[in-house]
Amino acid sequence: MSNRQTKTDVILIGAGIMSATLGSLLKELVPDWKIKVFEKLATSGEESSNEWNNAGTGHAALCELNYTSEKQDGSIDISKAISINEQFQVSMQFWSYLVKSNLIQNPEDFIMPLPHMSLVQGETNVEFLKKRFQALSNNPLFQGMEFSEDHDKLMDWIPLIMKDRPANEPIAATKIDTGTDVNFGALTRMLFDHLKNNDVEINYQHSVDNIKRTSDGSWELKIRNLETGNVELHTAKFVFIGGGGGSLHLLQKTGIPESKHIGGFPVSGIFMVCNNPEVVEQHHAKVYGKAKVGAPPMSVPHLDTRFIDNKKSLLFGPFAGFSPKFLKNGSMMDLITSIKSDNLLTMLAAGAKEMALTKYLIQQVMLSKEQRMEELREFIPTAKSEDWDLVVAGQRVQVIKDTPSGKGTLQFGTEVITAADGSVAALLGASPGASTAVHVMLEVIKKCFPGQLKEWEPKIKEMIPSFGESLLKNPALLQEVKTSTSEVLGLAGKQQEEKVPELV
Repeated sequence: MSNRQTKTDVILIGAGIMSATLGSLLKELVPDWKIKVFEKLATSGEESSNEWNNAGTGHAALCELNYTSEKQDGSIDISKAISINEQFQVSMQFWSYLVKSNLIQNPEDFIMPLPHMSLVQGETNVEFLKKRFQALSNNPLFQGMEFSEDHDKLMDWIPLIMKDRPANEPIAATKIDTGTDVNFGALTRMLFDHLKNNDVEINYQHSVDNIKRTSDGSWELKIRNLETGNVELHTAKFVFIGGGGGSLHLLQKTGIPESKHIGGFPVSGIFMVCNNPEVVEQHHAKVYGKAKVGAPPMSVPHLDTRFIDNKKSLLFGPFAGFSPKFLKNGSMMDLITSIKSDNLLTMLAAGAKEMALTKYLIQQVMLSKEQRMEELREFIPTAKSEDWDLVVAGQRVQVIKDTPSGKGTLQFGTEVITAADGSVAALLGASPGASTAVHVMLEVIKKCFPGQLKEWEPKIKEMIPSFGESLLKNPALLQEVKTSTSEVLGLAGKQQEEKVPELV
């Protein structure tokens, strides 16, 4: 073991979109702080942030039906959709700031305009979508949304999906042209290039083996260089644990009271990717359907146009799966070793409660390729097996914690766990994740640096003009933000250029 011990201001664990975002924000707010990044893998953005490991949707609640639930009285609750949309606008503002300031270039390499659509079948679902459309389309955040149940109109919007459907099938869709496809892998790599050029020390192939408090309240990290086997000690006043599925184990090692009674439930995903360019060309949208009964919210089926390496692709999924690993590059022992005396009851309670989910995941794992094709044919009736291949997506670890509604409740969002003194923060959970990274990292800054917030606020407002304000309550600001971000990010005007080619 090497005795080299170094002190720094900030340590970021994990080189994904969250650390990249927090590092970029802090670099603007306090340029002279020393920041170090430690990542287990050989490059940045290789786990959950990688473009093949997530859906690449700019989650703004334009098409995801699980963000708008039907209440007992039949009305639609759009509060979650509003907050996710506002959070995505925050990301768009920060990305625009980075492009305008020349800190990152070529936004078309990570963000493209793409219609977002919701699609449902069956009379009950058509009725639900119509009510959802009425609730959202009157809202300034969702301006420009269209609804149709007319087969000819839908043929115009989504020819690949509508081809060879029975004329009397009840089917409806909403469409909004201001949606986006975001390559979070490319964005993560750009942000790390920017950080590296600004004196942030980035250490790849370094694993954090332990983390403990020192007598002065700092954190000491025991870090192993995976290439040489050398172990070093690094201390920092502030540590951010942004290691995706790997965060739970590290959070547990801190021993902070806030880390107790929290567990993780791993869910893996599989996408089908189209290998036939003729089929890829016939679709231009992200089309989200409705989750099957008993399915977790992150397994909503969707057919997505994607832009990866400046090439158009078509993906369908995700099919949920189960693996005890917490990371794609993790260990089969991850789930077992995450169970401690303080979260055992929490985990057991969740297991008992989530029998339907467990059964669903087992069924999903057992699906053959042909059975997966049958699910795809609910979207594309004419889909041929030979045109589609399977791609294993990233691992997600859903948070399990005790809540007022009971012990061992499975959470489906993103959770930030912070020490009482703000010296350490860990990000757990999944969707809408990357899309709301800027909002989530601003929350970390608010919680962990309350003393500096007043001093930093003017700079935050320069980067994110809507900071501290509701866009919904300020239509003029909303219009200004939308116009400026779509212009800077190169989205304006492109929406109209792309037209789905006629069916061949």
